[in-house]
Amino acid sequence: MHISFWGAAQTVTGSQHLLEVGGSQVLLDCGLFQGRRSDADSINRVLPFSADRIEAMVLSHGHIDHTGNIPNLVKSGFGGRIFATSATSDLCKNMLLDSAHIQESDAAFMNKRGARPTVLPIYTQMEATRSLNQFSNRDFDRPFAVTSSVRATFSEAGHMLGSAHELLELSEGGRTVRMCFSGDLGRVGLPILRDPAPMPDAEVLVIEGTYGNRLHEPIETAAPALLTAIQDTVRRGGKIVIPAFAVGRTQEVVYFLNELVQRGALPNVPVYVDSPLAVNVTEVFRAHPECFDTETNALLHNDPDGNAFGFSRLKYVRTVDESKALNDVHGPCVIISASGMCEAGRVLHHLRNVISDPKNMVLLVSFQAPNTLGRRLIDKVPTVRILGDEFQVRAEVRQLNGFSGHADRNDLLKWVTPQVKNLRKVFIVHAEMDAATALAEGFHDLGIKDVTIPAKGQGFEL
Repeated sequence: MHISFWGAAQTVTGSQHLLEVGGSQVLLDCGLFQGRRSDADSINRVLPFSADRIEAMVLSHGHIDHTGNIPNLVKSGFGGRIFATSATSDLCKNMLLDSAHIQESDAAFMNKRGARPTVLPIYTQMEATRSLNQFSNRDFDRPFAVTSSVRATFSEAGHMLGSAHELLELSEGGRTVRMCFSGDLGRVGLPILRDPAPMPDAEVLVIEGTYGNRLHEPIETAAPALLTAIQDTVRRGGKIVIPAFAVGRTQEVVYFLNELVQRGALPNVPVYVDSPLAVNVTEVFRAHPECFDTETNALLHNDPDGNAFGFSRLKYVRTVDESKALNDVHGPCVIISASGMCEAGRVLHHLRNVISDPKNMVLLVSFQAPNTLGRRLIDKVPTVRILGDEFQVRAEVRQLNGFSGHADRNDLLKWVTPQVKNLRKVFIVHAEMDAATALAEGFHDLGIKDVTIPAKGQGFEL
């Protein structure tokens, strides 16, 4: 039995972990690396393993840094099944097509500006559509066969709609190893979603460490901080642009805005969700109440129109012309648009429009990976390049940490603690080195001796 790490290794994005058990290969996630564009393209375009040798894939959840390179995997020769929860499969129907559309649109934009050599998408919408045929849905908490040597069980991860952590039972040569892959672990008490299920009994753990060295602000601070940011910007007559992941974070922000509207607290300004993907994903949310917590299901039961994800002042923007028209909106407004790290999509066009006016605010509510535009904004750089042009950053940039959908340091340690006596090996992935190192120290303090932070390409016997 062998595991090797090909993405999200000593970095946060691009989750790809390869198991070799009983003569077959199983891939855990196949995400896009997100970072400096030139680096991301070279990393994502050429897969670091032979796609045609992989028998099956097990997918933790739908975020693009865990799913976004699936069409390239299929294009490169992978012909097996992709096991996922029903909600994750439904999200991917929208997300992978959107990812391909963004790549095609960005390539066309850059080529129109004379890019040399000609920019090509990593995969097309046609190739993304073909990859969807290989998804195979599985329920939470019901074991299933992945290969003759691997069984898996999905349990609620509480990170986003349909997200799962996985118990993988690996059998080879008369020996069975129980391995848990956390995927991305959520927080207890997040709105909309169920809380994470307890960690299963396992000998080996592959765990995300995104916030392994940090504590989040309480979830209860998110709505008041959002309100303050909007009030401050409206007072000076500016626009608020909120870069937000179309899946999960957009619905959370809308949920909190709805609460503020119901309390009569939100200033009387229009709110736009400018992301066709977010519009489609919101419909997927409405179709999967099995993933909701008790409070959200009660709200939806009392309001069959589903206004947990909408209110009278909110408009979902679909067309390009409607999106462009937002540039001509006079006076304060709130624009929520993807992507959350400001690396692609319509939010780039809104940032071009607002970034140099001190009346405006860019409100960051998601994790910002190194070398992304969002991280540069947090780092207060004086100028940024957006779609090929330089802009001075005069708008206020503010970050809210209360929205995070990732477990923080205490959450991760608390999740693992009940199973410490059974663990003999821990791998920390999906984390920058400072966060991973701090989390490793925390695991050592719990009494776990064998903790590794694998580098890209490193392999280990299980």
